[in-house]
Amino acid sequence: MVLNNKTILLTGGVGSFGSKFVEVVLAKYSPKAIRVFDINELKEVEMERKFQDERLRFFIGDIRDKDRLKRAMKDVDIVVHAAALKHITVCEYNPIEAIKTNIQGAINIVEAAIDAGVGKIIALSTDKAVYPVNLYGASKMVMEKIIVQGNSYAGKNNTRFACTRYGNVVGSSGSVAPLFREQAKTGKITITDEKMTRFWITLEQGVEFVVKCLELMRGGEIFVPKIPSMKIMDLAEVAAPEAKKEIIGIRPGEKLHEALITAEEAKHVKEHDNYFTIEPEFPFWGEFKTENEGKPLPDGFQYTSDKNTRWLTKEELKEIIQ
Repeated sequence: MVLNNKTILLTGGVGSFGSKFVEVVLAKYSPKAIRVFDINELKEVEMERKFQDERLRFFIGDIRDKDRLKRAMKDVDIVVHAAALKHITVCEYNPIEAIKTNIQGAINIVEAAIDAGVGKIIALSTDKAVYPVNLYGASKMVMEKIIVQGNSYAGKNNTRFACTRYGNVVGSSGSVAPLFREQAKTGKITITDEKMTRFWITLEQGVEFVVKCLELMRGGEIFVPKIPSMKIMDLAEVAAPEAKKEIIGIRPGEKLHEALITAEEAKHVKEHDNYFTIEPEFPFWGEFKTENEGKPLPDGFQYTSDKNTRWLTKEELKEIIQ
């Protein structure tokens, strides 16, 4: 198994994904060590107290600081890059900070990993990176380009980079479900547009998908899971059935629907049973042949939240958010 007896560096280690990654990996796999890399001192202390596991190491550090990353990556086998500024409104109001973290931070990850001889690096992206309409999405689109092209910078080095790209994560910071429940206490919730749809995935599903992609990756791929969509009005009714619903209009930088694969990308995408692989357009890629190559997509294919073939029912939504 890819994680067994390996030393893993986890950036953004005390965030929503990072905390769940630590929980799942310690319980299901046998890593040699997980280095939790984050700038949040208090949450690192709280995580250390919660798990009390000798396989955990805690590094105070910022991905903007390449020297600190280099030190943290010494003798590391795998990097899971989850650190980011991710709140849309925060990134819009602080664009330079978003660029320093989401873009310069990715550059630092690539350079530090190559210098340290790390074997595999996988970075977390988002549906907001597809046809981006806000700075957060644009910065994650650039991050994807940097990570994928990191393989070219690695050259004949054995270091390999890949990305995962998926939709809204249930229960993550900024998720709409906790917001609806909090607003419901006032008797009213706000909805931007009643026609809105979103892809949805749970934190644990996200972690397991990242682990699976670490097993599958050859370098340069963007992996996209097949996940269900949900209707915002269904979620509102489940999360706050008694509350008044007020439609306030779409906020700046927000989309009515989200996309995970564009028609342009579909030309070099392979479909598998439970996921898609956006293959890199590198000359060397044709050298890779496996038993499970997947099948090509039809011309004009797009993977969007409003045209999905799998939808969460109200009953499923209720079970998930509880």
